[in-house]
Order: sequence, then structure tokens, then C-alpha cells
Amino acid sequence: MSRRQSKKQLILNSCQGRGLERLGARDIRAIEVELCQRLGPNEKISPSYIANVLRQAGKRVEYNNRYVDPWMEEPYASRLAGVLQFRDLETAETSLEKLDAIYRQYRDVSDRIGTSLVRALVLKGRQRAASLAANPRLSPEKRREKQEIAEWFRVWLETSDLFFDWLELRKQSEEYQQLFASRNGQAERNPLGREG
Repeated sequence: MSRRQSKKQLILNSCQGRGLERLGARDIRAIEVELCQRLGPNEKISPSYIANVLRQAGKRVEYNNRYVDPWMEEPYASRLAGVLQFRDLETAETSLEKLDAIYRQYRDVSDRIGTSLVRALVLKGRQRAASLAANPRLSPEKRREKQEIAEWFRVWLETSDLFFDWLELRKQSEEYQQLFASRNGQAERNPLGREG
């Protein structure tokens, strides 16, 4: 293989060469080792990156990692694609509103797969936000924000039926007002973080 090929193409070629349509952790690790041998020790490719590339290519990847969303069949994959977002407090709240609505719809029709997938996405969000909150390369403000978001996801997972009542009380608390005062005026004008 040429070094000029993109990392994505190398991953896809490796998977195709192995004839894999369904991959687990062992397969991901084997591809990682092969790419390290081809590219050299200075070119690191994470297992989560490999899993995401293969999933985007339509492969069934069963790999548990906080940076890899759970594998989903249709119609779940289309419905839940891109719903989990937490760029800031407003997008996190909007994302939780959407996830909660989908969760309730699945719960109302006793769709255990759907409810499990929504919960798995919220758990991934909590894990990712907590990981970012612990990242010393982020500003202290951004780390506090990610910690707050991780807490929101945790509370939703524990008490989804009471979450939005809790969130309104949380946003009115003195601690929240002090931590996120600059966002607070914006949140009062537009409580859901949506445009007009």
C-alpha cells in the first residue's frame, strides 16, 4: 500500500482484505497493528477512529468505547444519527430534549431496543463530557461547562421522568447562576437555546 493513501482508505482496504463485514474488538486491534506496521510507530491511529471509519462505511462494528456510538440497525440508526450533541449548555439541553422525546416514544410502544439505544447514547454523552471536563488542555470555563453537561446526562439516566423539572431548578440555583452567569441572560431570553 502506498503511504499516499489516506488513513481512512488504509483502514477500509485492511478490512476488505480480511473479508470482514462484522467486526469486534479483536478485529479492530488487528487492523490497528497492521496500520502501525505499515505507517510506522509515529503514526498512531486509535481503535475508536478505526471503528468509526468502518461504521461509516456500513460495517457492523461491535466495539465498546466512549468515543464510538453503539451499533444500531435501521430504523434506529437513521432516527438517532446526530442527535447526541453537547457543544455547549444550549445544544446539550436541546439534545436531551430530543433524546427524551424519542425515548418516551419508544417506551410508549414497549420498544426495548429503542429505549436501550437512547440510554446508551446518553451514557456515551456523559462519558465523553466527563472526559472533556478532565482534559487540562481545555479552558477552566469549558471544563466546568462539560462537567455540568456530564451531570445533566447522569441525572437524566437516573431519573428521566423528573429530569426537566430538576434542570429548571438547577438553572435557577445560585451555584449555576454564578458558574454560568454570562450564559444566563441568553438562557433567560431563549430558554431552549433555539432560534426564534
